[in-house]
Amino acid sequence: MLKIGEFSKLSRVSIRMLRYYDAIGLLKPAETDRFTDYRYYSEAQLPVVCRITALRDMGFPLAEVRALLPVYGDSEALDARLAQRQRELEAQREAVCHQLRLLDSARRRLRKEESMNYNVTIRTLPERYAATCRLTIPRYEDEAQVWRVLCQETDHLPLIPSDPCYCCVAFLDGEFKERDVTVEAQKTVKGHYADTEHVKFRTLPAVTYAGCTFQGGYEQISDVTAALTAWIEANGYAYDGPMFDIYHVSPHETDDPAQFVTEVCYPVRKK
Repeated sequence: MLKIGEFSKLSRVSIRMLRYYDAIGLLKPAETDRFTDYRYYSEAQLPVVCRITALRDMGFPLAEVRALLPVYGDSEALDARLAQRQRELEAQREAVCHQLRLLDSARRRLRKEESMNYNVTIRTLPERYAATCRLTIPRYEDEAQVWRVLCQETDHLPLIPSDPCYCCVAFLDGEFKERDVTVEAQKTVKGHYADTEHVKFRTLPAVTYAGCTFQGGYEQISDVTAALTAWIEANGYAYDGPMFDIYHVSPHETDDPAQFVTEVCYPVRKK
């Protein structure tokens, strides 16, 4: 048997934490002297405390560690829970990376390393024939889903892009929504094609819009939208349809967000 100090050294877990594990029922001493209250641990408990440390290092809360210890003999059940934890951490990583990009962008603007002057112009997108795919997606950040469906259902054709080719997404809800966002991807093409389950080929009408083109990551869109809406109000225009984005250089062409070129567009008419 090992005294608590000896067990602490071998397990590399502090005495204070071992006492806490005992108090919450996570790791009880093999024996406790009823006269002195001295705790004694067995060498067989070293693998158990190592598992506890490993699970804590993976980010599992102690309550979940307690539930996982009994399934260490069931590799399938343990692997399923570890895979779930991995997915959770990957989602957290994406959220943290997004927050870091926002912070970096905000600090660059504060240092005036990039201009806050977004130029707004009135343009007309001509009548065009396009492959369109309308879906309701969980969030705006999941826009890639609608492009994935469009590509999967038209890969066998194949589509001939128009010249120029406009790749757009229209946001069809009348308000900002936190969940269940309805969007339509549009890719202009030459020729005529049969509809698929989700992709409809149709002629889109000409649209006059106020647009602002910017280069860089999508974290700028809020600033661009603010500049656009202020310009529309100041110049006597009214909104005339759902907003849309034109992707001149998108993640389809490059993995580098600094190279993205996006045009944020609001259909407008003179008041």
